[in-house]
Amino acid sequence: MIKLLNNKEHKKEELISKMHDDSFYYGELGKLAFSSSIIKLLLDSPKVYHYTMLYGSPETQPLRDGRLIHMILLEPNKFYDLNFINVASKNTKAYKEAVQEYGVVYTKKEKENAERVADAFLKNENALRLLKDTKFEVPSIEMLNGYAFRGKADILTENGIIDLKTSNDVKNSFRYSAKKYHYDVQCYIYCKIFKRDYENFKFLVIDKGSLDIALYDCSEEFYKSGEQKVNTALKDYIRFFEKKEYNLDDYIITGIL
Repeated sequence: MIKLLNNKEHKKEELISKMHDDSFYYGELGKLAFSSSIIKLLLDSPKVYHYTMLYGSPETQPLRDGRLIHMILLEPNKFYDLNFINVASKNTKAYKEAVQEYGVVYTKKEKENAERVADAFLKNENALRLLKDTKFEVPSIEMLNGYAFRGKADILTENGIIDLKTSNDVKNSFRYSAKKYHYDVQCYIYCKIFKRDYENFKFLVIDKGSLDIALYDCSEEFYKSGEQKVNTALKDYIRFFEKKEYNLDDYIITGIL
């Protein structure tokens, strides 16, 4: 059984069945189970987590780009069902009117950029070989440290996981980005909920500029770093939101320079 943050229990199989629906996965379940993205919010600040849960998070251009690239490569049917509009900017009246009419809208330029990246990927035989006999966008949920954790594997192999990432500098700065954006947390959580070894977790990274493609393995140090961060984030969650030992309004960061 899976016990969600509202203390209600559900059969794991029933939840996984519903998790194929993005509106449930990112909507209702997004506030009732932890994920790598929620752990990252707690690591940034308990306030960041609190207000994101209340009001949502702003949509950045890298997030939009990454979502489109994921979709065109892993779920192309969904990609071509999106609403694209030929405008010079998202600040134009035409774009804003399209958002009012359709809700989610992307520009023609965003579409072309995603297609350019996808074209480079699909021409790379080594990259394509990694996708052979795999499953895409596979959801799962598991209890870790007494809490429900959800995840959706981009590419699930027989004994491993491949996570698709985009980068502006795949050769020089991705290692830095992996630590800055807590990709080690994702490695740890996904290995746990999909029951895979960290040695079989890989990041498949596409450079949005050069169109270079890189494949990064994960070290034991990287995996254990993710585990430590998850434990730290859960401690803050318990202190601030379960036991309420601290008033969030009085939260202050201290340090020595």
